[in-house]
Amino acid sequence: MKIAVAGTGYVGLSLATLLSQKHEVIALDIVPEKVKMVNKYISPIQDEYIEKYFDEAAKGERELNLKATLDWEEAFRDADYVIIATPTDYDTTKDFFNTSSVEDIIEKVISLGNPKTTMVIKSTIPVGYVNAIRLKYGIDNIFFSPEFLREGKALYDNLYPSRIIVGSYSEEAQKFAEILNEVALAENVQILTMDSREAEAVKLFANTYLALRVAYFNELDTYAKVKGINPKSIINGISLDPRIGSHYNNPSFGYGGYCLPKDTKQLLANYKDVPQDLIKAIVQANITRKQFVADEVMAENPKLIGVYRLTMKSDSDNFRDAAIHDIIKILRDNKKRVVIYEPTLKDDEFNGVKVIKSLKQFKEDCSLILANRMTPELEDVRDKVYTRDLYSRD
Repeated sequence: MKIAVAGTGYVGLSLATLLSQKHEVIALDIVPEKVKMVNKYISPIQDEYIEKYFDEAAKGERELNLKATLDWEEAFRDADYVIIATPTDYDTTKDFFNTSSVEDIIEKVISLGNPKTTMVIKSTIPVGYVNAIRLKYGIDNIFFSPEFLREGKALYDNLYPSRIIVGSYSEEAQKFAEILNEVALAENVQILTMDSREAEAVKLFANTYLALRVAYFNELDTYAKVKGINPKSIINGISLDPRIGSHYNNPSFGYGGYCLPKDTKQLLANYKDVPQDLIKAIVQANITRKQFVADEVMAENPKLIGVYRLTMKSDSDNFRDAAIHDIIKILRDNKKRVVIYEPTLKDDEFNGVKVIKSLKQFKEDCSLILANRMTPELEDVRDKVYTRDLYSRD
């Protein structure tokens, strides 16, 4: 079977790698360097399992029928499935979910006039989007299938999925679910079939619940910090309740990344005519937490504040919507001097902030270091580090 994947981010590349074990897969991207890297089996993103599979393929130890291209016609022509994994984003100012990248792919596929091609949207979209697209273009060969992947562990989560969901009752959707199940290593994976709007809602509500968990434990941590009590003792005590559990319970500077910020805001927008209080509070709680962290740092009156890494978490190279960006902005708006240490950056500045390339110099120059997650690299200057990380994970 020929499968095309549009987009080589965490979602697209992990799916392309997964499916290329049993099918012919062509990955499409608009960045020439990423295409070259994939064709040489060098992962353009940080993901342990993708890197492992690529390394084995390069050595001839694993067979992957995977090719990357800049040519959309080459990718989509004669494809049985076109998986759309391009970036989408929600603009709170315009109250608009930007799905232009998805529609660009849809229009390209339609232009080739191949009736056997089925489009599968993996990008995050608003509730009701697929129905609107079917009406707009007069098509029915398209459905949504939500993904539930962690940054840095995307291929692993595809190999061991918690569930497989397709937002269509069509034969093509059922077949696609079976294709994903066949290449998964997990046994007895539950396949759920539902209406397109229900599948779209699953994605937004799942991510908003995770954001709720992050916001909850962050506010617990804020309370403990203000009251002078140990947050770890409280968290350990409540997390042993099996109804609560110990997942997503490590305090941070706030939730961020590819999904949680935009999905919570998009879900809130979907509540425009529906009574609610909680969803609005989740979005606001993240803003409040970042302000609290910035206020704590400014209270120390440091001469030079160092930001250790812009990535959201360990084993990730994602800067997108990281909470630290807003904290940096608050600090700079208050005339505080800030520098960044981020080894993945090639430039000497990031958004107008100086980037220090040497970790040794960074540690020597900074009087206070902001670290969302503690790391052995900072143990020798722990007395300078401001972090809310309690468990050295996530």
